[in-house]
Amino acid sequence: MAEEAKAKGNAAFSSGDFSSAITHFSDAISLAPTNHVLYSNRSAAYASLHKYAEALTDAKKTVDLKPDWSKGYSRLGAAHIGLGHFDEAVSAYKKGLEIDPNNEALKSGLADAQSSASRSRSAPPPTNLFGDAFSGPEMWAKLTADPTTRPYLQQPDFVKMMQELQKNPSNLNLYLKDQRVMQALGVLLNVKFRNSTGDDMDMPEASSSPPPPERKRSAEADPPKEEKESEPEPMEVSEEEKEKKERKAEAQKEKDAGNVAYKKKDFDTAIQHYTKAIDLDDEEISYILNRAATYLEMGKYDECIKDCEKAVERGRELRSDFKMIAKALTRKGTAFVKMAKTSKDYEPAIESFQKALTEHRNPDTLKKLNDAEKARKELEQQEYFDPKLADEEREKGNEFFKEQKYPEAIKHYTESLRRNPKDPKAYSNRAACYTKLGALPEGLKDAEKCIELDPTFSKGYTRKGAVQFFMKEYDKALETYQQGLKHDPQNQELLDGVRRCVDQINKAGRGDLTPDELKERQAKGMQDPEIQNILSDPVMRQVLIDFQENPKSAQEHTKNPMVMAKIQKLVNAGIVQIR
Repeated sequence: MAEEAKAKGNAAFSSGDFSSAITHFSDAISLAPTNHVLYSNRSAAYASLHKYAEALTDAKKTVDLKPDWSKGYSRLGAAHIGLGHFDEAVSAYKKGLEIDPNNEALKSGLADAQSSASRSRSAPPPTNLFGDAFSGPEMWAKLTADPTTRPYLQQPDFVKMMQELQKNPSNLNLYLKDQRVMQALGVLLNVKFRNSTGDDMDMPEASSSPPPPERKRSAEADPPKEEKESEPEPMEVSEEEKEKKERKAEAQKEKDAGNVAYKKKDFDTAIQHYTKAIDLDDEEISYILNRAATYLEMGKYDECIKDCEKAVERGRELRSDFKMIAKALTRKGTAFVKMAKTSKDYEPAIESFQKALTEHRNPDTLKKLNDAEKARKELEQQEYFDPKLADEEREKGNEFFKEQKYPEAIKHYTESLRRNPKDPKAYSNRAACYTKLGALPEGLKDAEKCIELDPTFSKGYTRKGAVQFFMKEYDKALETYQQGLKHDPQNQELLDGVRRCVDQINKAGRGDLTPDELKERQAKGMQDPEIQNILSDPVMRQVLIDFQENPKSAQEHTKNPMVMAKIQKLVNAGIVQIR
């Protein structure tokens, strides 16, 4: 079954349908979680969709499972390059070449990684008029000394922005909307910039009490009013800029009023205020997201989705914070989940959550994704459930079984179980097919599931006992047959199973096993944890010595039923022979 899912994944990958390929490879992994090739294939599919974080996770898993497989390092290197981790990519390709020195794919990948790493390190610093302001430790000293910027140093996102500006001052234009950066720049250049009246208060979540803002400035970060009023203006402000600033201030007031109405659950009023804010200032997507959150609370999911899409589109135009883009996509996915009635309805929600995670890997979004995938799977099972069709598929499987076409029979039994996963007969029949094909672990698993679904169904015990007998686990098979006889005491198959097991067990006690049979049984017995525990028990070791060297003590041991039960276990396993 895992190979079948893998083949489907390979076909989808070859046709360029990478999303379907990921689905099929994931199905295969759930069936064969230790198969390194499956993780490698899924890593390649993720990389093809530019989902390099997921590709890296799968590549690491591949290498963990098969450290001596060169292709795993090729996947690892490709994922690191996609994420811009060029040094890590170089290291991965080199490790792969240690295993397979002549691998052309690894050689090519190493060359690309080294070239990218070299360009990254040797690229000339961009020209920037403010470059000197952010250089050296003096920057931090100035910011610490100034009372207006000192509080910002306690804010991790501000510190991160300043560190990035130290590395690349040309990116200053990316942060000019943040008033803290403008304030810091003024301190570093010894000039004063006018404060914007805009506010980065976060939008309300879809709950009765919105979360605290992410980037709202603390009150202590604002300069004293007296000082602000006495600051000289650095330049004349045009009428157009003045009008724009006034509109932004008015938009902020509307947003604040909307937030108040939202908290009071006066959603119609909140919508009015957010709409006015959007009309006044189209450069702030938080207003759109606030309105989307309100529509979500009102159950107007189509309007919510439209606003989220608008926020994403406008946010990309404005190069807004990726976290805001992720939030819009998450909210869109949440609206789709609220609307979902069938398994198909969950697909756009899952796609939205996946896109959000590529923007920002938020734990809440990841949980929403997992919940949506689980809900879709459950609905798929409900929609596919059809006991009548399940019986028809099982009968088709029976026909193929009679013709000894076991793979074809397994296919129909599997389809029967998809239609009705609670049918013990289908599990029993498929277990018989697996046994015929020598796929004993799969047969044992199906037999155990059969017994779990119906503990009184004797066929489940005969299937399980047969598998254990073929695996030469005669003790376990005997126990299984005896459990079945408790529910069906006259069942001839179970009685025959008991007889066969007893006969095989007694062979060891009588010394009737050939040297090869004895050696094989002993080797198998030594793998049994119960046998290992008996042999490592100091008391039992002394008992075994007494049986060999001290007949009187041995006679006393025979009166202890627990000791004799353990001795019988060792006899059955061929470890001990009683003559």
